[in-house]
Amino acid sequence: MRQSLPGQGASRGTALGRARIRQPHALEVAEERIAEADVPAELARLRAAIDLVRGEMRDMRDRLHGALAREVGEFLDLHALLLDDPELLQGLDELITIGRYGADYALRLQRDRLASVFEGMDDAYFRSRIEDIDHVIGRVHAALHRRDAELLGVAGEILVTDSIAPAEIAQLQAQGVLGIITAGGSALSHSAILARSLHLPLVVSAPEALQRINDGDVLVIDGGSGLVVVEPDADDLRAHRGRKRDEKREQQQLHRLRREPSRTRDGVDIRLYANAESREDVAESHALGAAGVGLYRTEYLFLQRPGLPDEEEQFRAYRDLVLGMTGRMVTIRTLDIGADKADRSGLALRNEPNPALGLRGVRLSLSRRDVFQTQLRAIVRASAYGPLRILVPMVTQRSELLDVARLLKRVVDKLRRDGHAVARQIPLGAMIEVPAAALALPTLIDRIDFLSVGTNDLVQYLLAADRGNDALGDLYTPMHPAMIRLLHDVISTADANGKPVAVCGEMAADPLFTPVLLALGLKELSLHPSTLLQVRRAIRALDLGQLRESAPALLRARDRAGIERWLARASEPA
Repeated sequence: MRQSLPGQGASRGTALGRARIRQPHALEVAEERIAEADVPAELARLRAAIDLVRGEMRDMRDRLHGALAREVGEFLDLHALLLDDPELLQGLDELITIGRYGADYALRLQRDRLASVFEGMDDAYFRSRIEDIDHVIGRVHAALHRRDAELLGVAGEILVTDSIAPAEIAQLQAQGVLGIITAGGSALSHSAILARSLHLPLVVSAPEALQRINDGDVLVIDGGSGLVVVEPDADDLRAHRGRKRDEKREQQQLHRLRREPSRTRDGVDIRLYANAESREDVAESHALGAAGVGLYRTEYLFLQRPGLPDEEEQFRAYRDLVLGMTGRMVTIRTLDIGADKADRSGLALRNEPNPALGLRGVRLSLSRRDVFQTQLRAIVRASAYGPLRILVPMVTQRSELLDVARLLKRVVDKLRRDGHAVARQIPLGAMIEVPAAALALPTLIDRIDFLSVGTNDLVQYLLAADRGNDALGDLYTPMHPAMIRLLHDVISTADANGKPVAVCGEMAADPLFTPVLLALGLKELSLHPSTLLQVRRAIRALDLGQLRESAPALLRARDRAGIERWLARASEPA
């Protein structure tokens, strides 16, 4: 019987396929006691399973390339760190050695023990880590019985589950899964961002899905509207075919925009830069006609390997990046790593109470000046090969910029004395992602040559809403009057001081927000290459003069509904 279920669209696209149900993560294991004589064998069995999972994660990590290496690899690295956590391992050993529990039941008890600790924490970031614990424990449990710990998908299926990890999304798409529905989740989660970059339809926040969909049901999902139809009728199938035709036509239209300018209807050019972290990203950015690289994430060099990359390894990566953009501007962001990321370099502090507010970004760089100086030397040496500028993350105060500028000058002077070729001028910029930096920008602006607004963190810190917390999905949004006004103030301050300003967060990558950013005065955006053509198309459909005239009405909006009404008017065809 036909059913229509509501959800929230998180990754555009339509899919028709058979449902595959995965019930919520739960380790249902009966209590099992073992004899004292069996303890050594049970410990060996558990340790062998853990070693097997470590190997699986390493193999999967090694297979990742391009953008997937960061989005997926970061979570695999986090899970690998959990496998090495002394509290987890010691607790399992004690449950088997002292409690005389079988390895399966020890896993369940230790999972429940850790989950209760995390659930009792005030910090939403740590509460959200329960899902990671479930993924890790589930893999180990599968390895104990030599079952495939990875989620296998079948071509033509649509997965219905409670939640999905980024690593699973990449795996499922490679196996031919057509789409995903989750009972929880947020359209702004890491998984949703990855699904969009892979063009895999995703519907989140569909709480009725697990209760009302059965294995084998035929589904039609719309990742744009969030609509899920169970056992579609003839009208639903016709509508699906129509959407597929529209998608194909849209892809053809977008392909034709690869060499077209990012120019508004009234003839104003908007510079579209690309976010990148790999050679594949650089090649794609170049092919799509990006104005340059607006954000190169250097932490990928640190996260993909144990230990620290030396100067030569970093230099080669930065040099190749500059050469790959053939004379277009490249913006290299200095290391932005902290305890909120899976860190195998040993730089980040372990067990910070609140890693999102901890020793990360420029704070970490200035506390490890030896590491920072090595990175600056590599970047400055790469400047001889083409236009390059340096972007400093997590800035909160003027003294940080002064420290970085002094260190950069010493590095440049030393390299020149040693006979290295160095660019005559290397612009220094600041990431505006902390409300303090945005509000105090007039006190910082004379120390920087350009700025880039990181909307992901700025929204999170401004609204005190963790974007990874499903319960706060409606609150975490750029469509808040405070965010709109703060962006306006930042852009106005930059313009008044003649400093270029770009937005490089997810807000820049969503064509929905393009009218807002242009109305507020923005002329530069930096975004993932996968969404560059969609944003270019949105720019070409807009009249910048009309948007600027309507900006006062946008700034007067008193709530999200008011901003959405403004957007609806701004997006109406001319």
